[in-house]
Formats: sequence, C-alpha cells, structure tokens
Amino acid sequence: MELLEARGRARTAKRYTVPGPNPGPALPWDRFSAWLECICVVTFDLELGQAIELVYPHDVRLTEKEKTSICYLSFPDSYSGCLGDTQFSFRIRQTVGNKLSMNGDEEKYNRDAPVVLQRDRAHYYGFVYFRQVKDCTVKRGYFQKSLVLISRLPFVNLFHSLLQLVAPEYFEKLEPCLEAVCNEVDQWPAPVPGKTLSLPVMGVVIQVRIPSKKDKLGTSPLKQSNQENLLPAPLVIPTVHELDLFGCFQSILIHIQILWELMLLGEPVIVMAASPKISSDLVLALTSCIEPLRYCCDYRPYFTIHDTEFKEYTTRTQAPPNVILGVTNPFFIKTFQHWPHVIRIGDVRMSGDLPKQIKAKKLMKLKTLDTKPGIYTSYKTFLHKDKAFIKRLLKGIQRKRPPEVQSVIVRRHLLELTQSFIIPLERYVASLMPLQRTITAWKNPPQIHPFIKEDFMKTLEYAGPQLTSVQKGDWEGLYRRFFKSPNFDGWFRMRYQEMCKKLEILHLEVLCEADLLMWVREKSEVEVVDLVLKLREKLIKARVHQLSVRADLLEKLELYLETVISSLPDDLQVMLHQH
Repeated sequence: MELLEARGRARTAKRYTVPGPNPGPALPWDRFSAWLECICVVTFDLELGQAIELVYPHDVRLTEKEKTSICYLSFPDSYSGCLGDTQFSFRIRQTVGNKLSMNGDEEKYNRDAPVVLQRDRAHYYGFVYFRQVKDCTVKRGYFQKSLVLISRLPFVNLFHSLLQLVAPEYFEKLEPCLEAVCNEVDQWPAPVPGKTLSLPVMGVVIQVRIPSKKDKLGTSPLKQSNQENLLPAPLVIPTVHELDLFGCFQSILIHIQILWELMLLGEPVIVMAASPKISSDLVLALTSCIEPLRYCCDYRPYFTIHDTEFKEYTTRTQAPPNVILGVTNPFFIKTFQHWPHVIRIGDVRMSGDLPKQIKAKKLMKLKTLDTKPGIYTSYKTFLHKDKAFIKRLLKGIQRKRPPEVQSVIVRRHLLELTQSFIIPLERYVASLMPLQRTITAWKNPPQIHPFIKEDFMKTLEYAGPQLTSVQKGDWEGLYRRFFKSPNFDGWFRMRYQEMCKKLEILHLEVLCEADLLMWVREKSEVEVVDLVLKLREKLIKARVHQLSVRADLLEKLELYLETVISSLPDDLQVMLHQH
C-alpha cells in the first residue's frame, strides 16, 4: 500500500508540472495509465446500496458524477438475476472540465492506430467482472462485488481476458492481489500500433498485437507465436477488440442488412436483453458493423435508469438522439415506446439444428409487457437482402462449420459492404485535393475544394458501388440519407483534417527545396523577419505534431533559417533568437 501511495503522489506531482523540452524517464504510473485509467472495486452496502470500495491509483481524478455512474453500471440490474460470475462492458461520458490533454505518446498512438481503436478523448470504457454468490456470513445472504477496469482504450477482448485472470484471485485474496497486479501493469510496454506485445501478469504472459492503421483490412488475427521461448506458454489474445459477430447475431442473421444500414445512418436504437452481457456484446457488435468507418454517434453498451443521461435520452419533447442503448430493465419498454427502432433479444433458441431467427415487426406491436424477441421497426432497407450470404451462413451451421470461421465470414461480408459504400466517397474526396504543381514556396497553400453533394452523386453512374459490389438496391437514396447522419460528418471532418495536414507537409517540402537565400536578397527587413517567424512556426508544428517530413529536409530548413537570421542587423538577430 505504501508503494502505491508513493507512486500516486509522484503521479499527482507530474500532472501539475509543466514539461520541459527534454522529458526525463517515465514516472511511476506512466506505463499503467497508458493502458488503464484506474481499477475500481464496487460492492453492495446495505445502507448506501452500490458503493466504490477501492480505486487504484488513489489519486485518479474521477468526479463524483463519474464515480456514481461507475457504481450503478458495475452491477447487473436486479431484473437480470445474474448468479455466479458475469462479465460485461459499459461506456460513460467524461465530465466536462475533467478531460486531460494527451501527451506525445498518446497522440502518436492515435495517429498510428485505426480510427475505431483510437484513445477516446471524451469517454471512459468500463470492463466489469461481477460475482454474486450465496454467502450466509453476509446480512443480505449474498456476496456481491464487481472488479472494474476503466480505460480510454476500447480493447474489449484484452481487458475481459485480464479480468478473467485477476478477478477470481482478487475475490479470494482481496487488496494485496490488486496491488501486485497494478505493479505488474505499470511494467508493461506502452501499446504501440503494429507491434506484438508480451504482457506479464499473475504468472501468465498475455500476448497481443495492437492493430495499425497500415494493416491490410480483413487480415487474419494473431496466431500462437513460436518465435519467443516464453515459459509458460503465452495466453494469446487473437484480437484486442473484435467480438464474435456470429455469436452475437445468431438469432438475427437474416436481418444483418437492416442492422448495417441502421448503424451506417446513425439511427436511434434500443437493444433490450436479459442480461448486461448480452446487451453490451450486441451493442459493441453493432457499432463494429461499419468498420473501417468509425461509428461517430453515442453508444452505451449497458444503460440503467440511474444513468446521468437518463432524462436527456427519455424526453418525449424532441426526437430521440442518435444513440444505441443496451438495457435489461423491462421498465424501458414503456419509456422508449417513442423510439423508432427496438431490438428485443432473448436466449438463442434452436429450430431443428438452426438458431431460431427473430422476426421484424411493426413498432406499434411492441406491448409494454411483451417479452417476445423481435426487431420492432418501420425501417425499409435501401439495399436488397443478400440471400446468398445468409444461405451460406445457415448451411455452415448445418455442416458444423466452426463458430470462429462463421464469424470471419460475417465480418468479411460487412467489411466488403462498407468498403463498397465508402470507396466512391474516398475517390471523390481525393479529387478535392489541389494539384501538387499549384503549391509554391512563396504563397500560402491553396484551399481544398468544397464537398458538393450533387457533384458526388453524378460520379455514381460511372464510379459507384456497382464496381465492387453485387448488391442491388437504391444506393443513391442510401448516400443521400448518409449525408444527414453524424457518421458522414465525423468521417468527412477526419478526412478534411488529414488533407489539411498533407497540404502542410507538401508546402513544407517545397519550402525546404526552395532557394531562400536568393529570395531574401531582394526583400525588406520586415518581409524577411515575417518569413523567419512563419517558417519557425511551421518547423515547430512539424515537430510537435510529428508531421511525416523527412528529417534531413527539416534540418536543411533550420540551417537556411540560421543563415537568413545571421544576415540581418544585430538588434533583429537578438530579437529573433529571444523568440
């Protein structure tokens, strides 16, 4: 405990220290916070109800609002009746004013990671291991406790695997076990996209590969490594985040087209399930349907009536917000009757050797006390159902095809569908970039051309999704609807920022190759000083944001700058060196 508290004090000191140009070695908890924000223990108190018993590190800056949310979301709803051990996930907003700016390593991670795996600036992910067992020594008759990992990284598989190792041991040995685990996580190497990492904890080495933005889409996950002689054999996590899509969608396979379109368009959806595990897995599976596109709307894998956003999401005075909510309490059936899409899912039932598929029904048929599974919506898909794909999956079940292979088939189908949709948009956006020959050293970079929706629609005739997809239907109508969604807004904003950065890099490269000394000979001192200040600003920006400009070009530009400054009068030289 003393060691944890000492590390906590060092971490607090770091948070309020302005970093110098040459940061020293990593301080205690630096490596820990690269993976986890904190670990919480939530217990049931007879007087208080759910309460946080412990938080590591002790200095972590959780607000009271965040702590309250973690408390309520760390226990299954009383209607779930979860006995034994259960695992699930949640996601909460960070309180405004409690957001920490990212350091250089975190910024670099976000630049190199796929958009769907970037560190979240505005939300925390919670990964829960809940245990409820009979215990006659407790007044209530039950031991009820949750171990919760809080992170900004959506590594659902990795963190649930970590909990499976740590939680059972913790429930037996309590605090000393948790202290040891925290110390081990604080020794882990930082998550680096594209690298396979070995993460030791509790006598086991977890082996994971962090995906990179440069990875070829649809490549196979990590296999058992024979390169390292790790003893004992490592626990290989094939993928840090990809869920078993086939398992999640077993009873709604015939509706995958509806689900994909609802996710693409950011429609408001309620997922009602018997347990927080089923609800949270399905919500996360749904948001991953449109990868490699980032799902830009809000989503809550598990949501309760105690949530701080409950009133915001249940008001009937305005249209439902663009959010997916995973719920288990039957109370929500009545509360969300005005929502346009409700997925009511139960345990998978078999019809012969095939999973029974739930039906799509009109929303008006959803009764308050109805417990029948179904997709309650009036939504009509723009594209036709891919019957050959569904037939292939159902045949795979009959032929006892392994579930992991079925899951790969589902993921590949959705990936191809999303790529067919997004390639025409990517092609059109690339045409908005100014030609390289229009970028000159002595003028500001040219502007990116505006995105004109009608101009894009004209390109569909000769460069539309029909080039890569056999799927028929109203692609044009789907694009028009997509333009009104937060997913289009988020995607285009990201692409626009990337293009602006590319223009900056190209402009900087042109400047590095230009003959600055020849140019300044004919210019006034004011113009030369102005040029020096602008170039210095660009150099700082290139280094701070780590723009991918060749190091030798940047050094060349720095030498030019020094030569230009030395040609100026002494007083100006002093002034520029002080800046």
